[in-house]
Amino acid sequence: MGRVVTPRAEDFPRWYQDVIAKAQLADNGPVRGTMVIRPTGYALWERMQAELDARIKATGAQNAYFPLFIPESYLTREAEHVEGFSPELAVVTHGGGKKLAEPVVVRPTSETIIGESMAKWIGSYRDLPMLLNQWANVVRWELRPRIFLRTSEFLWQEGHTAHADAADARAYARRILHEVYEDFMVNVLAIPVVVGRKTARERFAGATDTYPLEAMMGDGKALQMGTSHELGQNFARAFDITYSDSAKGVSHAWTTSWGVTTRMIGGVIMVHGDDDGLRIPPLLAPVQAYVMVVKDGEGVLPAAATLRDALRDAGVRVALDDRVDTAFGRRAVDAELKGYPVRVEVGPRDLAQGTVTLVRRVDGSKTPVAVDAVVDAVVRALAEDQQALYAQALKARTDRTVEVATLGEALEAAATGWARVPWAAVGAAGEAEANNQGVTVRCLVRPDGAVPDSEDEPDLVAILSRAY
Repeated sequence: MGRVVTPRAEDFPRWYQDVIAKAQLADNGPVRGTMVIRPTGYALWERMQAELDARIKATGAQNAYFPLFIPESYLTREAEHVEGFSPELAVVTHGGGKKLAEPVVVRPTSETIIGESMAKWIGSYRDLPMLLNQWANVVRWELRPRIFLRTSEFLWQEGHTAHADAADARAYARRILHEVYEDFMVNVLAIPVVVGRKTARERFAGATDTYPLEAMMGDGKALQMGTSHELGQNFARAFDITYSDSAKGVSHAWTTSWGVTTRMIGGVIMVHGDDDGLRIPPLLAPVQAYVMVVKDGEGVLPAAATLRDALRDAGVRVALDDRVDTAFGRRAVDAELKGYPVRVEVGPRDLAQGTVTLVRRVDGSKTPVAVDAVVDAVVRALAEDQQALYAQALKARTDRTVEVATLGEALEAAATGWARVPWAAVGAAGEAEANNQGVTVRCLVRPDGAVPDSEDEPDLVAILSRAY
């Protein structure tokens, strides 16, 4: 059977689109920049939601929901915020056949409307910290859309918190950064991320500090996988989020916001995918083991169903493919495309010898396994392949990251990967020059890789690359 998707080395963007289409992840929506997420793609998002939601709740945050429509006047209260989002806003001017007295904005993010609610709900220091999260959709009018990576409407979670002092807000923003986002990306998505601090030029509109998680894609470009922001007292002042402290004084709260989106699905595709399609990390995979009937024969269907049940009882997410009226080769290619971590192929010839074939998506190996040893073999393969995918991604990033001393060398290196260069050799002027050439400072880190408190710290390292 010929190639189903364009080889990555031949045309990476075309390969990406091919995988999304052939693996039935998503389609373009009828309005430019929108997407229809198909069941296979949405199952990935549901797994991401489940893993992240548990981690977010473990930090003390509670889920809530806030309106899709925001009064335009709310955004104008925080000048830097509205200026940063103005080119991306979708504004509703008519409703119910009449012109609205005040236009409403389809939320690009919810700092303003949640800030308004926090101002009502917070009275004293006893109400703090207030830790909220919502799972929602947002709209940012995208001029150069690409499914999952940049769409006018996308799905995400957005957390918003209010604290009694700056230190508590900073600690919580960084807790989300490391305990929720970094842990999830490394240990579930099997994606190595660099966690750093955005420059003043790149930080979130209205924030005092922005902490991103940056990952290298299969073509050497960067993808911002998520962010956590310290908002200082900017939004608290704009929306009068105040509290009475124990000394009977009134103070403005310190707030944070943080979010990750369906962009992570694009990241998983571009980090782990190969020329045969998706490779889904086992801890993320909605279907970890795919039991396939090769062809009908004596005892084959009951044996396959028994294996499915045994795997399910062992805690493996499993599905059975017994569509013997469809050619096995076609079904196997489809399974490869969708990236099922492990396939258990059950055929009459092998079964007569008391075995089945275990196929591992990560390395393509095919191994005969005794029927009574299948569960142990599958569980072991899933654990090993989760680690293998992370190791491969980390090696790919290491191989395409270079240490340089000057901005010129960094710009040259960014043509094929990442450059690590002293921030002192770049600075604000060099950053502007890099931007003019399509290269951005993805983040700043300390020499030991830790997140800096300020871009004015000595000896900081800047990571430069082209990005999605």
